Order: sequence, then structure tokens, then C-alpha cells
Amino acid sequence: MSEPSHPPSTRLWTIALLNARTGPPHEGELGEGVLLETDRGDIAAILHQSPGAQHGVIWVCGARGGFRGPGQGTYTRLAEGLRQERIASLRLDYRYPNVMHECVLDVIAGITYLQHYRSMSVVLVGHSFGGAVVIAAGTAHPHVAGVVALAPQTYGAQMAGQLAPRPLLVVHGKADTRLPYACGVQIYDWAQEPKQLVLYEGAEHRLDECATALDQLLTQWIPATLHAAGAFPEERTS
Repeated sequence: MSEPSHPPSTRLWTIALLNARTGPPHEGELGEGVLLETDRGDIAAILHQSPGAQHGVIWVCGARGGFRGPGQGTYTRLAEGLRQERIASLRLDYRYPNVMHECVLDVIAGITYLQHYRSMSVVLVGHSFGGAVVIAAGTAHPHVAGVVALAPQTYGAQMAGQLAPRPLLVVHGKADTRLPYACGVQIYDWAQEPKQLVLYEGAEHRLDECATALDQLLTQWIPATLHAAGAFPEERTS
């Protein structure tokens, strides 16, 4: 993957998807490896295709990037499982981990890519730092149907109040010692309806302790949100 040594300092909120190349999955993961070539550098991703999919999910991780996400591989399991619901998934890595505006643009490029697969409405899911990323990206793109923030940080998430009428699901572990669950509560308070807050007793930052319950929650919430969004009227804006 080729990229400049430092984040670009201009064109802060624009990104153009130039090409996409497919290949073997990254890191031996399930799914099809994808390299999204943009005018700001290349973005590594993993695509889980679903024939005839009309909806999609984009999954992003914390400040270090990567593909697996929390919950002992929740992203991989659900991306594969949602294929049966005719929902495509794109697990996205960051060009510049922990650089908020660049990571938001990575998600926007991922949405553009999924449009080529007729995924007219998209749910964004992010963990930790990625929770703030998907909240910001969710306010910036008209085809976002809903946002899921898992153990999110508050920095960068202040735009949660602008997500409505898109639903927001905030999930946090009450035993989180990296980002206290008060962060999730604060984001929930910032948001407007429709919104939902789920707190898991005994769960730490990676939510491993509640992985089964988290899988069940997202397996229900994501398809319901996407199906409620329908074909997403063209006139709807962010």
C-alpha cells in the first residue's frame, strides 16, 4: 500500500475514490481483500459480498486500526453472518490511524465503494476511537441509515446530536477502565431520538465478556435499521 509519509494538510474534507483492486484477504481473514485507491492514499479493506445486496455495513476499529474489532472477532463473525440477510460488509482499515478527519474520510470513501454494489443504505459501526469516527462520518453522508458506537470516546463525537433522524446505538461495558462507560452515557445524552444505550455489566473495553450478547444485539439492530431505511429516497440529505 502506497501513501505519503505525512497526512495531507489541504483538502481537509474531500476524498475521491479513483480505483479499487481486489485480491486475497488481508491477514488471512475471511472475505475478499480490497485496496481502495484514493487521491489521498490507499485504504486497505475486506469485503464480504452478498449477492443482490441492497444494504451494507462498514466496520472500523480503534485508534490503532486493523480489521477484527472488539468482542473476540465480532466484526468477522457478523460480516459473514449478515451475508445471509443480503447485507454486504466492508471492514475498513485506516490510512492514518488516530487522525480523526482522515479516518472519517476513509469511511466516506468506503461508503462510496459500497454504492457500486448497490448498497443504497449503510450502517456504520466503530469501536473506541472508531465510535467517534463513525458518528462524524454519519453526519456527513446522506446514505448512512444508522450508527453504532461501541465503547466510544467522547473526543470527536460531539456531532452525535446531528445524527437524527438516523438512529444511534451506543454500547459500553460498565467495567471499562480505558474509556469509562460515562463516555457512552455522555454521547447518548448529546444525541437526539431515535437513540439507544446498552450497558453491559462486567464488560471491559474490548467487550469480550459480552461477545455473545453483543452479537445478538447487532444481528437484530443492524438489519432492522437497514430495512427501515428502505431504498433511501434520493432527496434525503444529512
